[in-house]
Amino acid sequence: MKKSFIKYTLLAACSTLLLSSCDKDFVELNTNPNAVTVPNTPYIFSKAVYDGAAYSGNKGSLLFGLMQYTTSYNDVEGFGSKYVASQVNATGGVFTNAYPNQINEIGEVIKAVKDDPTKVNLYAVARIWRVYCFSRLTDLYGDIPYSEAGQGYNLSTFQPKYDTQSAIYADMLKELEASATSLDAANAATFGSSDLIYQGNIVKWKKLAYSLMLRLGMRLTKVEPATAQTWVTKAIAGGVIRDYADIAKVSYLSGGQNINKNPIAWQLLNDNYLRADGVNNTEGGKYQNVFINSLKANNDPRLSVLSVVYVNGVASSDESIQKGMPATINGTKPADFVTYSEPKQTTVLKVDAPLLLFTTAESNFLLAEAALKGWYTTETAASLYEKGVRAAMQQWDLISGTTNTISQARIDSYVTAHAFKTTGTMAQQLEQIYNEFWVGIFPDAQEVYNNYRRTGYPALVPNVYPGNATGGRIFRRFLYPVSEQTLNREAYNAAVQQQGTDDLLTRIWWDKP
Repeated sequence: MKKSFIKYTLLAACSTLLLSSCDKDFVELNTNPNAVTVPNTPYIFSKAVYDGAAYSGNKGSLLFGLMQYTTSYNDVEGFGSKYVASQVNATGGVFTNAYPNQINEIGEVIKAVKDDPTKVNLYAVARIWRVYCFSRLTDLYGDIPYSEAGQGYNLSTFQPKYDTQSAIYADMLKELEASATSLDAANAATFGSSDLIYQGNIVKWKKLAYSLMLRLGMRLTKVEPATAQTWVTKAIAGGVIRDYADIAKVSYLSGGQNINKNPIAWQLLNDNYLRADGVNNTEGGKYQNVFINSLKANNDPRLSVLSVVYVNGVASSDESIQKGMPATINGTKPADFVTYSEPKQTTVLKVDAPLLLFTTAESNFLLAEAALKGWYTTETAASLYEKGVRAAMQQWDLISGTTNTISQARIDSYVTAHAFKTTGTMAQQLEQIYNEFWVGIFPDAQEVYNNYRRTGYPALVPNVYPGNATGGRIFRRFLYPVSEQTLNREAYNAAVQQQGTDDLLTRIWWDKP
């Protein structure tokens, strides 16, 4: 019995030592030496900015066609200009891409910096960028996951609820105000070179915050005009982007991997214009006649900056030969395809051109409307309108990388010929402002689409195309991705119940007739 006791005692001791040894080495043996255990917050912020800028409604040809800049004889590429029923689910792509990328990424940045008082600027900047990303998303879909979005890893929330757009807007505007007032120029901590927009310049980030407040405030002019005035007034008092040097932009490179290239330019090139001969356009894309006809009718000097026709394989900017393709062409490549205008390689398709996120032109056009409404009295609507037109033309210097892309003489001549109609009705004046917005903000088709739905300008005539999904009407929103109906069904059904049918013609909260 004694020998058995000693034997089992020794076995137990050995087992304890063995288990202790295993426990000691368990973490080391099961840790990936190549994995990142502490997130690199500046890097994640860079990625969030890159993704938020690159992947919006401007990716691909959908909104370019919808706002009648481009079209194609190909029904797939021409979906935006033809509303082809078989392609409607393409509208879910922005939603599908946004959440695992920019929304998730900027959420991780905020989680990492929000409780550190030495990183107050990083926290504020991240919150401003989060508003930018969510605003672009909700303006396309309406009600979306917001308060519970991006919480799968942190809180195991894999089926987030859809917040109402009214609640989302209220929170975004509060976030902008809180972020702008908390920015501290005396605090040295910034994202520095990881900040792809302003390289850590806190003063400029404050201007962007108030500019976004102006943009979102003006979005509410029909649904909540009193609230709109409150926020627009706050934005103006805070100080919006008015100087060329303060334009919010992301810069790109001409070489290296495609991720380094301007995403709009690269997408357009890759889809259609890499061959640069006017004939071998992969998806049959060209400028639409509505856009080119407008530029020609107004003797707009941007025509030769934006557009070329290939003559014997050589790009020509001769304004007299520019011609847009009708959106009504039904599936067959026209015999005169080469004679239609397409984007210019050295401007619209320039892969190392900066992507402009918020410009002085946009500020001035929005302020012109605010002046018309009596919400801003320091400057007149006429002077702000003119500043907007001039800024919209001058910003092509920034895009092309050359000075005087449009000569001062031609800008002056255009401004004189299109002077603001000070004796016109409010509707006539708004139409003039947003017709210029349509041309001046290009190629940011998404922001043009937002203001088109809000104001009705430009007064685009829908394309009644065979087999279209909307009965020949320009659609009012994008569809949620089909995956939401299976992976997040309960929340999806609740969203449809509160907002309306998941349909291209259902109006979102701020889009009132």
